[in-house]
Formats: sequence, structure tokens, C-alpha cells
Amino acid sequence: MELPKKLSQKLETRKQNQALRSLPMDYGGIDFASNDYIGFSKSKTIFDRAHELLVSKKVISNGATGSRLLSGNHSLYVETESHIASFHQTAAALIFNSGYDANVGFFSAVPQKGDFILYDEYCHASIRDGIQLSNAKAYKFQHNDDEDLQRLFEYCRSQQNQSALEPEIYIVTESVFSMDGDCSNFEVILSVAEKHNAYVVVDEAHALGVFGELGEGLIQSQHLQDRIFARIMTFGKGLGCHGAAVLGSQELKQYLVNFARSFIYTTALSPHAITSILMGYQQLEKEKETIQKLRNNIIFFNQEKQLLGLKPLFVRSKSAIQCAIIPGNEKVKNIALQLQQNGFDVKAILSPTVPEGQERLRFCIHSYNTTEEISSLMTCLQALL
Repeated sequence: MELPKKLSQKLETRKQNQALRSLPMDYGGIDFASNDYIGFSKSKTIFDRAHELLVSKKVISNGATGSRLLSGNHSLYVETESHIASFHQTAAALIFNSGYDANVGFFSAVPQKGDFILYDEYCHASIRDGIQLSNAKAYKFQHNDDEDLQRLFEYCRSQQNQSALEPEIYIVTESVFSMDGDCSNFEVILSVAEKHNAYVVVDEAHALGVFGELGEGLIQSQHLQDRIFARIMTFGKGLGCHGAAVLGSQELKQYLVNFARSFIYTTALSPHAITSILMGYQQLEKEKETIQKLRNNIIFFNQEKQLLGLKPLFVRSKSAIQCAIIPGNEKVKNIALQLQQNGFDVKAILSPTVPEGQERLRFCIHSYNTTEEISSLMTCLQALL
């Protein structure tokens, strides 16, 4: 059966704009593309220890068999959520099936009608999708701009209905932004939030395993965890497995269990998936040298940018994500292809994923990259430009 004409036309427009997405094959090459920042997805130790724990507990199950509110809440969930909460110095953790599910579930359920959501314009699509499902009013503030955030606070207060309950205001941002690699200034954000009694929510997807002595994330590395209403931790990046957790109070956890639809109406993660999360967290506590190696590689990458005169191309970043702005879908795709042909797995990020004119090469730095590999990559990039 043919595709409806309107859908065909949308695909054709993508093709004409050099923006058509397709599923890539793994052609090998030195990894500068994955989010596996400290190599946990390839860890035989984590794999073997997860298997050993399942065997020791006599768990022989390929699936959870149902949602957690029905038959899927196996005992490993309790152990793992308790460990996560302790590791992140918070009262409670609630595991979701993915970072996308966690963000959609949280933002569609927590802010209520009459409330306001103020979110950084560079927030991830999953946050935006959750906000769209919310009954609250939402406004985006300019990226990392506290003056624009303050302006929106004043606007929200002017819109308040005096006859209704006082609305809550939620400030939403990320610790590390996925398409730029830069970080939020939390001292400034928290200063504004506390002045207005607002709730701060932070997505830490790209900070777990990267920041903090044990990879706890940017919030804990700055000792700010007690001032944050909720954190979303995603496990498919630094932890190398799958799933996510919302961190916060016991009351928040109870609320999400009752009202977050992406939690309630889905089959739970399998015992093996939960065990992998638990083993990943336990391994973080033993990997100080690996995390430090990642930090050293990030520093070295930034030094190479400066040495080769490439720094003006790049968004300022001290995280594992480094982005070189090369406007034009066709141009950036061509350079990415040439880097791949030279043995470097580097991906182009095209519009509309990023705004037109902000197309880029996205480099992900890992603990297992060598300084020789980083130098060769940057030299190759310089020659192609």
C-alpha cells in the first residue's frame, strides 16, 4: 500500500534539504561518535557480574511479564533503586524504561494546570515532548541566559490569576546539553529559583559517569543535590546499559508511580536489564582512574583545538561532547564522510535536529581514546577544512 501523499511530500522535502535520516551501519573506525564515555557498554566485568548475580538469586526470566504495578516489580528493582538513591545522595529513585520515558512521564504528570514551566531553549526533544503533554503553560528562555529567565519569571507573575491557587513555577535545564556539550550555570539558576520559590529540574543524561569523583554527575560534583527538586539520570550513555531514573523525594516517587503514564502503562524492564544497571553503578565506584582518563582526554582534545587553530569552530565545552559548527547539511555530511573514510567514526548533526545554519560535527570523547587517536583526528579535520 502506498504512503499517503502528504507523508511522501514530507519525505521528499527532507531529501531535497539533504536532511533525510536513515539508520546507519556500523562501519567500524575509531569511536568518536558513541555516548559510551567510559566504555561500560563493552565491560566484560559488568556483563559477567550481572550474570553471576542473576544465577546466585536463581532468577531465570527473559522478561518482567508485565508493568511494575501488576507483575513486573521484581525484587531487583527494590535493591537497584535503593542503591541509586544512596549513590546520588537523594531520598528516592524511580526507574523508567528509558530517558525518553522518564522525561515524558515526569513533565506530563508533575506540572499542573495553571503552573508555569520555564525551560532552556536547548533542552532535549524528550523534555519538550513531555512539556507538550502537560497542562501547564510553558515558555523557553534563551540558552543559559539568566536575565531572560528573570524576565520570564516577572511575566509569569503578571499572568497569575489572583483568585486561583498560587501557581508553581518549574525551571528546567540540563547539566550537559547533548548538541553543544556546554553546561548550565547552576549557581545562577538556583539563585533565581530560590528568589521566586521555584522548583529546579535537571536532566543529567550526559553528566553521569563524566563529572564527579565517581561519575555522580554535575549536580553532586558541585554539592547542589539538596537544592534540586528532581534529577533525571539516563543509563544508556555513561553507564553503558539502558533505562533511566528520576531522583527526588519519597513523595515525588509515590506521585510518579500514581500519575506518570509512561511508567504505569508499560512492561517493566527485565531482571537482566535492572541487574546491568546495578552492576554499572557498583562499577562506577571502582573506576576513578577510568573517569580521570576521560577528563584527561577532554583536556587534551581542547588543547589540540587550540594548537591547530580549530578552536573558533567549536562550541565552548569542558564535557565529553565537543561540537564543530560547519553550516550546511551537505557540507557537514561531506566532511563527516571523509573523516569516516580516514578511519574515524564521527557523525554529522543536521538541521532540523539543530537549527539551520548550526549544523555540526559532533565528537564524543571517551576514556578509551588515546592521545594519538585524538591528535590524528584533529590533524585530519584541519586538512579537510
